[in-house]
Amino acid sequence: MEKFKVRLLAIGLLLSLTATGQPLFTDVTDSVGLAHQFKVHEGLFGGGACVLDFNQDGFEDIYVTGGLNSDQLLRNNGDGTLTDVLDGSGLELTRHFVTQGAVTADVNRDGYDDLFITTITSSDSLQIIPRARNLLFLGQPDHTFRDATEAYGLVPLYSFSTGASFGDFNNDGWPDLYIGNYFVGYEETLDHISDATIVGANQTANGYLLLNDEGRRFVNVYEEYGLSHRGFGFGGVFTDFDNDGDQDLFVNHDFGYKATPNLLLENRYPREDFRDIAEEMGLDLRINAMGSTVGDWNQDGLLDYYVTNIKFNHFLVAQGPGKPFVNRAKELGMNYISISWGANFADFDHDGDLDLFVSNGDLNPNCVPMANFYFENLGDRFQESGRAAGVADYGIGRGSVTFDLENDGDLDIFAVCQGPILDGYPVPSVTRLFRNDGARGNWLKIDLVGTSGDLRGLGARATVYAGGRQLLREVDGGGSSHISQNSRTLHYGLGDSERVDSVVVHWNGGARQVLYDQDVNRTLTITQEPAAEQTKLWWSLVVGVLLLALSVGAIIWKRRRAGRGGRR
Repeated sequence: MEKFKVRLLAIGLLLSLTATGQPLFTDVTDSVGLAHQFKVHEGLFGGGACVLDFNQDGFEDIYVTGGLNSDQLLRNNGDGTLTDVLDGSGLELTRHFVTQGAVTADVNRDGYDDLFITTITSSDSLQIIPRARNLLFLGQPDHTFRDATEAYGLVPLYSFSTGASFGDFNNDGWPDLYIGNYFVGYEETLDHISDATIVGANQTANGYLLLNDEGRRFVNVYEEYGLSHRGFGFGGVFTDFDNDGDQDLFVNHDFGYKATPNLLLENRYPREDFRDIAEEMGLDLRINAMGSTVGDWNQDGLLDYYVTNIKFNHFLVAQGPGKPFVNRAKELGMNYISISWGANFADFDHDGDLDLFVSNGDLNPNCVPMANFYFENLGDRFQESGRAAGVADYGIGRGSVTFDLENDGDLDIFAVCQGPILDGYPVPSVTRLFRNDGARGNWLKIDLVGTSGDLRGLGARATVYAGGRQLLREVDGGGSSHISQNSRTLHYGLGDSERVDSVVVHWNGGARQVLYDQDVNRTLTITQEPAAEQTKLWWSLVVGVLLLALSVGAIIWKRRRAGRGGRR
């Protein structure tokens, strides 16, 4: 095994040295002041991050979990550097827990980003799993955080939690929450998790579906919404897969071939009900589903889902309304053997289509080095070019997020890495920041501001029409990648397009808003029109259509009358 490791690493390093051309990304981990490594409790689990702007200075910050190491609140200094400011932030309580993933939303609609952090146990005693609560912190006007876990009714929910996702599944404007749980109880050590130890469903756990009670508390409505599924949960992502204006839920399960496969929970709003339709839609994946990312890779207006796995990842491409998704990973040139976790769709090079970053890392403590993937979208297929792109790090990768470090319009990559349990790992395994230095085309960023809907646009999507392209993006509420959350600012590469023809926003609940003829290379803020304005617009359209129909009818009548007169 040791000889295999060394040979694999040597081949990878040789190929990286022979890569030609200027890389798209530059590893700036050291120069930005980043010094982070996720420390596992016994093995395997953890390593997530989320993007927020906790101090409201217009630069995106990062919160990253540390496991047995301290979490970090990485303030973006606005000059291309980051500083850990956890001390004094009100988040010091996290040091008493083995943290896993993180997501953000404004749960009480006060204008400040809040943080939700998943845990598996207490770091003070490392008790038999699970023996810990998850943590909710509310953002404050002085840019600190206040522990609100107990006040929001979350203390009784002791669990082994992995990934969480914010969404608004009842369309009331208050961010709700889904939490993926892995074990009901587990008395072995985590480095012994394998097919041999996962032999029955008695250890699997329900997820939590937490309804936000108007910013006062969370109420678990899992059973009330018709759910009883148990699985080895790695969280899920709220997404409107069927384009009907409400948020559905795609849930990732580990060991799907021995216990519960992935779930696709169709939101039956206005009914208070979810229905699992994964089997009929081809999304009941019987794999080790670690994470997922959402994007419309072929610009057909339908969302597609890339799901990471042990061995081969799956790329589920939409075929049309009501039709099952089809795994096209092999056909599209993405069929590489790996152990993958985080994944991020984005137009990194600004050529007008979605590329894909995939964070790879072996199970701890096995730790055979394996490089990250970068799949460049060539239009009809993808080409793996991680080394040429500058992101083929051999660390033990887990969650990853995209954000704009310098507000220069392109997307950078923050990739979390675990430290190896055993000595002898041949390269440094530390969290990396890959700065985008090679994007060349035009771009647009969009911030969605809800009024009746969520203040940061959860559940909303915006489609940009430019240069004959239809570019669909959906606001990320978390649970994407692996137990992480990307920037909620929507990003579009535009190639050589110098104007945006139109932007069409579909708000959660179905309201539609259109803007025409927009400038490029800027951040566009779109505020949701009040319901009265939306109603007025709808009636204006109806009246316009009726007037047009009357005009056409009058013309036809006159022509027919004139024709009858001529025949006389």
